[in-house]
Amino acid sequence: MSARVGIIVTGTEVISGQIADRNGPWVSDRLLALGAEVPHLLQCGDRPADMTAQLQFLADEGLDLIITTGGLGPTADDLTVATVAAFCGLGLDHDPQLADQITGIIRDWRRYDDDEPLPENVRAAVDKQALVPAGAEPLRPAGTAPGLAIPAAAGRPAVLILPGPPHELQKMFGAALSTAAVAAALAGRESVRMATVRAYGLSEADLTATLESVAPSITGFTDLEITTCIRAGELDVDVRYRETADSAFAELKSALLAEHGDQFFSPDGRRFDDLLSDALEGHSIATAESCTGGMVAARITDRAGSSVYMLGGIVSYADEVKSGVLGVPADMIGDVGAVSKPVAAAMAEGARRVTGAKIGISTTGIAGPGGAVPGKPVGTVCFGLAVDGRPTETVTRQFPGDRAAVRTLATVYALHLVYDALTR
Repeated sequence: MSARVGIIVTGTEVISGQIADRNGPWVSDRLLALGAEVPHLLQCGDRPADMTAQLQFLADEGLDLIITTGGLGPTADDLTVATVAAFCGLGLDHDPQLADQITGIIRDWRRYDDDEPLPENVRAAVDKQALVPAGAEPLRPAGTAPGLAIPAAAGRPAVLILPGPPHELQKMFGAALSTAAVAAALAGRESVRMATVRAYGLSEADLTATLESVAPSITGFTDLEITTCIRAGELDVDVRYRETADSAFAELKSALLAEHGDQFFSPDGRRFDDLLSDALEGHSIATAESCTGGMVAARITDRAGSSVYMLGGIVSYADEVKSGVLGVPADMIGDVGAVSKPVAAAMAEGARRVTGAKIGISTTGIAGPGGAVPGKPVGTVCFGLAVDGRPTETVTRQFPGDRAAVRTLATVYALHLVYDALTR
């Protein structure tokens, strides 16, 4: 049995949806890569009774380690340390060395002189954050909040307390793994491998059918832990397995590529944005967007260094801009409508002409919730792809979902059109 870890993400702002949890998935991913099992990822507000209930639930599950994130600040709702200490039956002691570390950080940040007394409220905050459960090992703060590692005891697992700000937690995580309490808790982890193959346009239903058909022919198939996640049309197939199942994974990968090779754009797990960037090397690209409103250009320019190939983008939301900037004939728009293959082609060609790019990609569609016309329901998007030396290509797709979903799906589709044109 591998080491088992439960995670509690604290914060009323997370429960209420004011902020999205970035800590739980990040910690879980790192633990899985280390070979630990993560059967539970919980969230709770800043209430001691609720946090205690979740700690008790995880302890009753027989886990080796509980990790909490958040609630380590100086304010009244930062109650994690006191709550965990009470749950573990441990008193809280003031750690002078830790207080000095926090004070030094505050002086650096606020530029208090070394001989200048800290304001009373600041000193109280320092003292609160320097409270350490008896027997716990403090972790040097990455901000002002230290982490704490509490060894396991009879009837309960070890507990690792980490700060809430993601950059602080991530900076501290490596040191946390080296603490005696955490190292002992994870001593039972197994050596595992993690692999991902990525597809586009492959449904989970089709993947499931393929897995069911190939499973009987793969020796050791049951030793593969296969999970899937689909986002905006891209399907990640994650496989976790022990080293002894290397050959089973190799057979599985070969079977998937044999059945769906055209759809698996990343057999080695590389992310699409990296692959697209590599494919664009030596080329130049420009965008002409209507319904996506600049999202295609934004996705391309999210990558540092994209200025090497990204020349520019035109958000031609209004028909007057399609005609006046991109050169789409006004009578064409009048005859076939702005959402049409001819207009998409003219937009892509116009993007090339205006910028001098070798590649032009365009989107024009009906993202909704209104705007549907006979024969063109909400979700209809036309794409144009103009590549130097090739005939301009056009395609129309119908995407499901609300306005945000249609725009996101259209953005991903446009980028895959470019990638396919450069690699196939």
